[in-house]
Amino acid sequence: MHAISFIQDLAVIMLVAGVVTIVFHRLKQPVVLGYIVAGFIIGPHTPPFGLIHAEDTIKTLAELGVIFLMFCLGLEFSLRKLFKVGATAFIAAFLEIVLMIWIGFEIGRWFGWNTMDSLFLGAILAISSTTIIVKALNDLKMKNERFAQLIFGVLIVEDILGIGIIALLSGIAVSGTVSSGEVFSTVGKLSLFMIVALVIGILLVPRLLAYVAKFESNEMLLITVLGLCFGFCLLVVKLEYSMVLGAFLIGAIMAESRQLLKIERLIEPVRDMFSAIFFVAIGLMIDPQVLIDYAWPIVVITLAVVLGKMLSCGMGAFIAGNDGRTSLRVGMGLSQIGEFSFIIAALGMTLQVTSDFLYPVAVAVSAITTLLTPYLIKAADPLSIKLGKVMPDRLGRVLSLYGEWLRSIQPQGQGAMVAAMIRRILLQVGVNLALVIAIFFSGGYFATRLGAWMSEWVTDVSQQKALIWGAALLLSLPFLIAAYRKLKALSMLLAEMGVKPEMAGRHTQRVRRVVAEVIPLLSLLVIFLLLSALSASILPTSELLLIIAVVAAVVVAVLWRWFIRVHTRMQIALLETLENSRDHSH
Repeated sequence: MHAISFIQDLAVIMLVAGVVTIVFHRLKQPVVLGYIVAGFIIGPHTPPFGLIHAEDTIKTLAELGVIFLMFCLGLEFSLRKLFKVGATAFIAAFLEIVLMIWIGFEIGRWFGWNTMDSLFLGAILAISSTTIIVKALNDLKMKNERFAQLIFGVLIVEDILGIGIIALLSGIAVSGTVSSGEVFSTVGKLSLFMIVALVIGILLVPRLLAYVAKFESNEMLLITVLGLCFGFCLLVVKLEYSMVLGAFLIGAIMAESRQLLKIERLIEPVRDMFSAIFFVAIGLMIDPQVLIDYAWPIVVITLAVVLGKMLSCGMGAFIAGNDGRTSLRVGMGLSQIGEFSFIIAALGMTLQVTSDFLYPVAVAVSAITTLLTPYLIKAADPLSIKLGKVMPDRLGRVLSLYGEWLRSIQPQGQGAMVAAMIRRILLQVGVNLALVIAIFFSGGYFATRLGAWMSEWVTDVSQQKALIWGAALLLSLPFLIAAYRKLKALSMLLAEMGVKPEMAGRHTQRVRRVVAEVIPLLSLLVIFLLLSALSASILPTSELLLIIAVVAAVVVAVLWRWFIRVHTRMQIALLETLENSRDHSH
């Protein structure tokens, strides 16, 4: 009986969604809005009778919709794009998120809502909608303009920060408090997990997909992709992060494979079906009475979204050195909220920390701002011309001087090359250290199980700890050696630049050599202190630690070249994957 009612629900959802989206398409309105309206029409709050019976099943399907939405966002995300977008995207996204969370929180307090509602409202307003913006820019045929590329950059950074916000909110909702220590620890663990997942994922997943693609069977490729997607989501949930993070990350990993275009083509129909159900499920939750009761907050929040994002993103783009017109177009293009906001609002409901009215309010604001998006993008140019005319000459001069000053302080020629080299070395050191920290964290995490497994042969607990710590150190050696070599290269570069002959005279070479030796050794000392702190739960006694250190030193002396070879192969494999996906995506 349950199966029949479920099929009936599915039939109602798909038929009504189909009809409404055709109407919306004819009216040149975003299809996403059509789905929400369809959900509203068939929802329990719309008389004369409820058409949906198996609401729990629909919610489960909507969860799948979230997974596919985030997975496809991940597929569109690319690590190279992230490095390319540069300062504008980071400054604009960071400014926007901080300002919008604060504005949302203050509005919530002003209306007398509780702290959790206000905090979640801030987070709901923080992130713009990728799907709606991409759709609007496509329809307006502006996708390739400079401001559109800046908008896409901001959206990429927003997506990453959004994942962080979801992780933080989950932590705050569970503990009920927010302490700066917890925030740093959550962000630190999240960043570490993301780096390790991306590095290991990019080494393994594209190779697996390339192997499956050899069979030239779309069915096999699709099933493998879905298996990896759901499997990784499960792993992330087991590690107590949100499923949303898992779906986004595995999408970002697959974005580096040569089969990206094929995967996108195969996954599109599945995504369209489940994301349609997700947006219809949002519509099902809208209660017209709530919208009437909260009409005033909806108007205030909508104005806050449009003006707040216009100001924060526009200001961020301008601070990063873009001209006024481009900055305004970026700000006005990002003035709406969408799928991420629904996911955050749903999180509040699932964790039962927000009031029932917050979800419909978020949906209403999203619907209004979505309708306004194309008009705001179109209005940006005329508005910038008008503002240019009414702006006092002195202010105009100051702003243009600021732009010129920014361009003049950018490193040119050799300076730019050196800066790029330093950035690259620091990035490589960071990735290697992240992998080392992850190995020690894993050792601490599985210490109890490993201890129980070893207890047949080794009964002494301190010896068990020594074995686990020693094994973690052994596994980390290729990455530690690589980090040391990179730091040595960096210190030689800094010594060459920093120690000038006019300062050190005939001792120049000697001073440079000392600097080049001291920096990596000090860095290694700091790294070992950090490792000891992170692996405090499995840190053996000082006698055993000394033995491990001697053994490690002997292993390093004997296998130094082999470790370097192993690490170089891994690095080449990683770079090859990134290069191949770059060639293929062009």
